[in-house]
Amino acid sequence: MENKKCFCDTGLPFESCCGLYLNGSQKAPSALSLMRSRYSAYATHNADYLMETTYVSERKYYSKPEILRWAVSNKWEKLEILSFTENTVEFKAYFLDSDNKPQTHYEFSAFKFENGAWYYLDGKFE
Repeated sequence: MENKKCFCDTGLPFESCCGLYLNGSQKAPSALSLMRSRYSAYATHNADYLMETTYVSERKYYSKPEILRWAVSNKWEKLEILSFTENTVEFKAYFLDSDNKPQTHYEFSAFKFENGAWYYLDGKFE
């Protein structure tokens, strides 16, 4: 993936953008960067990262095999940030489903900062 542009649409190389967070060398410094890195985790099928960056009390609502199944069955095309605050991010993720049909996932996500790290808390979907 060297020199490949990051999946999160910053225009930066993956290795110097979300790759830093997905490989564990750095923690995402903001809710927005965590959300971007979670999108990249779906694109790279990194279910471990998605579970690790979900707030501990919320992990029971998610299944790593289901996350991986959904990540792999879709082709992630584009991320669009609609708005963000210190602890929320509103976005649209565009992807092709397993039938190669265009889909849009809209979410208004909440994040929590605890013990020096940001975590995904929950989201409202359409």
